[in-house]
Amino acid sequence: MPEMIEGMSMNLEGANMDKLRTVFPECFAEGKLDIDKLLSLCGEYIDNDFEKYKFEWKGKAECLKLAQKRSTGTLRPCPEESVNFDETQNLYIEGDNLEVLKLLQTTYYRKVKMIYIDPPYNTGKDFVYADDFADPMARYKEVTQQTTKSNPETMGRFHTNWLNMMYPRLRLAANLLRDDGVIFISIDDNEVTNLRKLCDEALGEENFVAQIVWQKRTSPDARTAFSTGHEYILAYCKDITELDNAINALPLSESDKANFNNPDNDPNGPWVSSDFTAPGYRPNQMYSITTPSGVVVQPPKGRCWKNLVEVYNQYLKEGRLWFGADGNGVPRQKTYLFERNGKTGWTWWPNSEVGHNQEATQELRNLLEIPAFDFPKPVRLLKRMVALATRDNDIILDFFSGSATTAHAVMQLNAEDGGNRRYILVQLPEVCDENSEAYKAGYKNICEIGKERIRRSGKKLTETNGQMQLGDAEKEPFDIGFKVYKLDTSNLKTWDSTPIENDQLDILYDRMNQMISRVKPDRSDMDMVSEIMLKLGVPLTYPVGRTELNGKAVYAISADCLLLICLAGNIQPADVDAMADYAPAKVIIARDSFTDNTAMANAYYILRDKGIELKLV
Repeated sequence: MPEMIEGMSMNLEGANMDKLRTVFPECFAEGKLDIDKLLSLCGEYIDNDFEKYKFEWKGKAECLKLAQKRSTGTLRPCPEESVNFDETQNLYIEGDNLEVLKLLQTTYYRKVKMIYIDPPYNTGKDFVYADDFADPMARYKEVTQQTTKSNPETMGRFHTNWLNMMYPRLRLAANLLRDDGVIFISIDDNEVTNLRKLCDEALGEENFVAQIVWQKRTSPDARTAFSTGHEYILAYCKDITELDNAINALPLSESDKANFNNPDNDPNGPWVSSDFTAPGYRPNQMYSITTPSGVVVQPPKGRCWKNLVEVYNQYLKEGRLWFGADGNGVPRQKTYLFERNGKTGWTWWPNSEVGHNQEATQELRNLLEIPAFDFPKPVRLLKRMVALATRDNDIILDFFSGSATTAHAVMQLNAEDGGNRRYILVQLPEVCDENSEAYKAGYKNICEIGKERIRRSGKKLTETNGQMQLGDAEKEPFDIGFKVYKLDTSNLKTWDSTPIENDQLDILYDRMNQMISRVKPDRSDMDMVSEIMLKLGVPLTYPVGRTELNGKAVYAISADCLLLICLAGNIQPADVDAMADYAPAKVIIARDSFTDNTAMANAYYILRDKGIELKLV
């Protein structure tokens, strides 16, 4: 008989246990994992030495449980706040990012190429979200109805609160990265030390790539003894062995290319030269070299030649060595412009290259015509990261999206290089302060600011870049749309298990009557379709087409009909036959659509005989 679709997010604990069971079946007895045996098979033996290096704080164990706790929420579509809802490949999701990350696990597990987040810096003035293990959805509803509160140092658990917020989110985010994926995290001096340790825990210390220093200011603050002119960007990859695929070389600028010249009319074109010596003494790299003018030279004191004599002779034959204009100099090795696909990036990013705070504030003010957001990041900074870590069609995730600079940067880079990168933005709808300029201008929460920024920046990019050329061909139209989804409780009713007294049978009967239909009365078919797609791991960007079969509404997912969903009532065998004619991989029918179990069984056997799987919701 058909299976029911589970009303919860991906079972991460079960998935991890299945992986272990596949590799170490001998470590399981009666369904339980023997952790001591697992450790011993990996060469780790239990001892009683508790004085080990580890990063601990109050609540860490609960964080792990919280990350593994399955979400019962869903994402409800909001076409009226979207742009090009039916065509776009971009997502903007309003909601608590912890619950949203759980809901994205099934669909985007190991599919995201780059993650960027700009989380609260824990300065004592910014908002730090306090999760509720017992009922996270109720907590989310509560928070979004009130002005958010800061995390002052006087609370006594200043760093602990921040760590408890960040850890489960990083654990879940790591699951979404591809093997060649990269995560960039902005932070300042307040928590950079703790964040390094946290990322080592969640992503693996061996996967650390760089701690980038971004020059955020253009001039010092004269009011302090030391003016902080920088912030940090931590970069980790999913798998350090994939680093060459994870990070792209930075493109050469025109000033970089100007350093290449061709004074000897080398047929290979312009070049730059580098030292052909290396530090130290290596006997097999200590040999005499005769220059074109006949001068015999030796390596400088304390150094040797860079390569063996066989390599030197090969370079000499290829014309890769430069002895100076008169041919008397110590050899230097040529690198040709055509060989340079880009340049290696520094961990120092000056504001002249990637922008600064004032530039970011002005960018947003120019778009929205008000100072709508505190401390946004410049588009050039995000563009640098996106260019470093992604290529065409890659997915970029930002789950602390703020003013939506990430979306702006992705669209702008696509407009410039013809790419088709896609983004997923997640933001808690924090209520704006009633005294803020944003609130006075009509923006009730941060999400409204972010969505409007995407609308306006997309329109501006279309106007300014629509006629640009890419090589000899006109650019394909780039995607400036986005689908809005909002986190909510499941569309399906749950049984109220609150205890009742023996004389309260009327309450019991009322509860039973309410469960006759599983779908909540205020939810639409598209709400249900979206939840089914989420729970089955179908991307929310797939097209959904509505049609009617025998007068009953059905929804076809993707152009080749990956799924066919029917939520209409009184489904008959003729209706099931009509659905099968679409040849979908799966048919999803509401349990309430069948008048009885016989009708359900008939549908199951009709579809089974045609090689189509039936699932119930």
